[in-house]
Amino acid sequence: MHMQAIAAFISAHADEPLSLKSLADEAGLSPFHLQRRFKAEIGVSPKDYHAAERLKTFKSRLRSGESVTAATHEAGYGSTSRVYERVVDGALGMTPSAYRAGGAGETIVFAVRPTAFGELLMAATERGVCSVAFGADASALEAQLRAEFPRAIVQPATSEAQIPLDAWMTALDAHLSAGGPRPDLPLDLRGTAFQIRVWRFLLGVKPGDVVSYSELAAGIGAPRAVRAAAGACAANRLAVLIPCHRALRANGELGGYRWGLERKRALLDAERGLAHPS
Repeated sequence: MHMQAIAAFISAHADEPLSLKSLADEAGLSPFHLQRRFKAEIGVSPKDYHAAERLKTFKSRLRSGESVTAATHEAGYGSTSRVYERVVDGALGMTPSAYRAGGAGETIVFAVRPTAFGELLMAATERGVCSVAFGADASALEAQLRAEFPRAIVQPATSEAQIPLDAWMTALDAHLSAGGPRPDLPLDLRGTAFQIRVWRFLLGVKPGDVVSYSELAAGIGAPRAVRAAAGACAANRLAVLIPCHRALRANGELGGYRWGLERKRALLDAERGLAHPS
């Protein structure tokens, strides 16, 4: 059986307990061969894929208005403590009740500054930076942030309470405009287990260096998951802080970039110039 069919089976039964053996029986393979083939083709283990699909179900039910208790039960979690384990892992990014309510009860502060690469927005929760985005217009960037968290308290970083964010913006602007080091900031990562593995790998790619999507997939132990690795780059909400601009196609072409290919080219050119000054 094709591993995509097993992935679809897991998605359809995300709220049920699924052992590796039961999945292997479904596929007509040994648990060892299923584990190896699934990870190679899908990019994560069956266990991690099941956890991500269960979390997706949980988040969808929260968004539809269900209570945390009801969503916990319907998604197949044994208790709310299991849900909060996922929050600690960074999979949800905020408490379940706040996520269900579109960020209600959460405060997100943001700042927008002009850089050599256009307007740059940075936003943070109490856990860390949750969004860094390029755009041509500050108001459009703010509107995009508010749409993502429609019921959160989203406010400009103008008071003394937002001094850390202002310092982070200064450090990032220095990195972009003057070649300073990429700031090592607390990040509020929001993604699947596979996406987070890709993002963490990208954090190890040095300025001036690049990696192909194939090398990226191989680097996280999933050599066949090239398309999924490229998708993880496209899903990255933290421009520059997670340097997905350093991932290219195997033939050296730029590939895609969430904030525009011209910015990707300009970022790479700037980093190469600093790493290899003439």
